[in-house]
Amino acid sequence: MKGKFIHPVCDPAVIAGNGTIGLEIVDDLPDVDAVICPYGGGGLISGVSSAVKSLRPNASVYACEVETAAPLKLSLDLGKPSSFNYTASFVDGMGGKSVLDSMWPLVSNLVDDSLVVTLQEVTDAVKLIAERNHVIAEGAGAATVAAALSENFSNRLSGNIVCVISGGNIDTNKLIQALQGHIPK
Repeated sequence: MKGKFIHPVCDPAVIAGNGTIGLEIVDDLPDVDAVICPYGGGGLISGVSSAVKSLRPNASVYACEVETAAPLKLSLDLGKPSSFNYTASFVDGMGGKSVLDSMWPLVSNLVDDSLVVTLQEVTDAVKLIAERNHVIAEGAGAATVAAALSENFSNRLSGNIVCVISGGNIDTNKLIQALQGHIPK
């Protein structure tokens, strides 16, 4: 049996496909000032940022990571791909131990910064999105809303802000805990 492996993060066609999200953002909100995108491996944000920045060069594109898995923030601060002391959490759709070497040239040039949020902030965002918008978002998707609402980033985030809410794959028991305001175990 023959087949072809298509990398879910590093494949140029996947990254280009993710760029269509950025095109839709600018099409729907031409005066977007900032986009916050969950950061897992870099493919999603590389595509989104490429499109947004080509059409809105002054717009900022921020990665969002959770405090237990923030290798991009560490790498951006150190100026090179770096290993992070990763701790597993209910926010399992983003972050990891390190930035992929093959993605570093892209993300280091396309991402303005990484906004790191706490597990409690993500929990609160999961609950808020479910209650107010009737959208079930996994932790990685809700993290962008947590960053937009965090007072820690109010000095950087202003104007028209778009949060990419990507993923609804959250375990039912973890969702129940989040809806009760508790950080899921």
